[in-house]
Amino acid sequence: MSAQPITEADLQAWVDAALPEARRAEVEDYLAAQPAEAERVLAYQEQKLALRSLFNPVLDEPLPENLTALASPPPAAAIERPPKPLLERWSLQRIAASVLIALVGGLAGWLAHDRYPSAENLARTSPLPHQAAVAHAVFSPDVRRPVEVSAENEDQLVAWLSKRLGTPVRPPKLGALGFELIGGRLLPGNSGPVAQFMYQDATGQRLTLYVSTENATNQDTAFRFAKEGQVNVFYWIDGKFGYALSAGIDKGKLARIATAVYDQLDRK
Repeated sequence: MSAQPITEADLQAWVDAALPEARRAEVEDYLAAQPAEAERVLAYQEQKLALRSLFNPVLDEPLPENLTALASPPPAAAIERPPKPLLERWSLQRIAASVLIALVGGLAGWLAHDRYPSAENLARTSPLPHQAAVAHAVFSPDVRRPVEVSAENEDQLVAWLSKRLGTPVRPPKLGALGFELIGGRLLPGNSGPVAQFMYQDATGQRLTLYVSTENATNQDTAFRFAKEGQVNVFYWIDGKFGYALSAGIDKGKLARIATAVYDQLDRK
C-alpha cells in the first residue's frame, strides 16, 4: 500500500514533535528529498525554540502581588460600590496578556524577517519573482498563442533564445512530474532579454520557467518563495542566471517541481 502524502499538518506536527514515530520517519524522509521544504520547516523549528528560550524563564517568576490581589474575592463593601469607569475596570490581567501577545507577535515577525522577507521587501531586494509572476499571468492563459516557438521546434527555440541572451539556455525535462514543454518566448527585461519556457500537464494546468541574466551581480543564491496574487513563485540565483518557476498550483507541488528543475540545471 502506498504511503499517505505528506501534508502541511504533518509538517507542523513534526515541528511540534507531535507525530508518532512511524509518521515522523516518513516526514523526515520527505524533508530529506525536499530541500526547500526542509529549509522552511527548520526555520519554523528555530523560531519555536527561540520563543521558548525567551519566555520559559517567565514561568518561574512569582505572580506579582497586584495580580494576586485581583484574583482574590473582593470584600463585601466593594460589592455595593457604584460601578467604576470603564478604563478603571479594565483588568491588569487583560493588559498584561495584550502586552505579552504583542511581544510574542513582534518577536515572531522579527525572527522570521531575515529568513522569510515580506513580499514588499522581496520586491525591493529582487524584482525577479514579481516579473516572472506577471509574465506567467499574462501569457499562460493565452489559448491561441501562449508561446512564440512551439516545443515541436525545440532545437530552434533553444538556439534562438541562447543567441538573444548571449549564453546557452535549455529547458529542463519535467515529463516525469507530469508537465511537458509546449514552447517558449523572448521577453523584455529591465536591461536585456529574458527567456520564458512554458509547460502544461494533462489537465491543462500551465507553469512557466523565467530565465534572466540580469541578476549576475546578485550574490544571494538562496532558494526562495514568493506569492503574487494567485501565482506561486519559487526563485533562485545560480551563477549568471536568475530562475523563477511560476504556477497557480499548490505550493508543495510547485516546490517539488522547482527542486527537480534546480537539480537538472545544476548538473549542466
